Amino acid sequence: MALVSKLPSISSSSPKFRKPNSFKLNPVRSIHCTPNSPSPFTEKHSIERYNRDNWVYKSQLEQPDSCPVAPDPGSIRDHEIAAQLPELKRLLEVLREKRESTGGGERGRGPGNVFLVGTGPGDPELLTVKAVRVIRCADLLLYDRLVSNEVLDLVGPDARLLYVGKTAGYHSRTQEEIHELLLSFAEAGANVVRLKGGDPLVFGRGGEEMDFLQQQGIQVQVIPGITAASGIAAELGIPLTHRGVANSVRFLTGHSRKGGTDPLFVAENAADPDSTLVVYMGLSTLPSLALKLIHHGLPPDTPAAAVERGTTPQQRMVFAELKDLADKITQAQLLSPTLIIIGKVVALSPLWTQSSKEASSLVEAR
Repeated sequence: MALVSKLPSISSSSPKFRKPNSFKLNPVRSIHCTPNSPSPFTEKHSIERYNRDNWVYKSQLEQPDSCPVAPDPGSIRDHEIAAQLPELKRLLEVLREKRESTGGGERGRGPGNVFLVGTGPGDPELLTVKAVRVIRCADLLLYDRLVSNEVLDLVGPDARLLYVGKTAGYHSRTQEEIHELLLSFAEAGANVVRLKGGDPLVFGRGGEEMDFLQQQGIQVQVIPGITAASGIAAELGIPLTHRGVANSVRFLTGHSRKGGTDPLFVAENAADPDSTLVVYMGLSTLPSLALKLIHHGLPPDTPAAAVERGTTPQQRMVFAELKDLADKITQAQLLSPTLIIIGKVVALSPLWTQSSKEASSLVEAR
């Protein structure tokens, strides 16, 4: 389902949006949202999210201090899109009028700018100076779940924020809808910032968005961010490469095929004991992944670490040998986002020695 119906004065160079056909644009009922969460990130139905994006629900809200969600949980996404449509259209009209009044007509001025901005693993102090400048000058910011709340606090007072995050089982926007949002507002002359956790070109689908926009004649600038592997490894004192210990590093997605328990792909050479393996989005597939790595020759006692919400005040971590890591994660009840680092370099962290001593103390106490 498309998010914004194409307005007549916007270029028709891209595929047209489909109109919603499963619901009417009636006022959305207001019900209590998810209570404030200790998460440093934006949870899908949190009060923080709706407070941040309240401008886009202006036409539909019945009560200003409540959250606009549908009475039927199964259709929340469709109802939210319906609730947002009037204000999204209104913003497009305002931007077009501004463009025409300052640029000598729609044809007298080119499209706006699109920036794909990496915001790092969570700590706002890891942002680049360029990223901060672009964030503060944006007209509209489309942000993902793993952009930390502290980073979003840097947004300029006149900018508009719109959540387009995805979690397991709930995608507030499809990737195609995100593409069309970026295109529509760029064509209207806006400075559009696409905020992504980590680096936009490392498991961030930034390449897909860049390719789509460039095919439509929209110039895209990419501002890199510190990817989770680098930022979190540094936080733990783990060198991803180290002379005589690890001569290479590999980033691997832990995503499974169609939501199953098997990782999407594990090559035999991913089990190289002289390499470091960093797994993104791998909580659900780790048990299978660990077995496959051991099957392909990685020693079961290879040091490993799992880090939840790395570089934020809510960071939690588990250190264990590869064969025990999945069980340790389960015992600690780590949640997404959790990054997994596997390799001999993990033992170089001062926290590895500390965790080993704590484990020995527990064994002796028994």
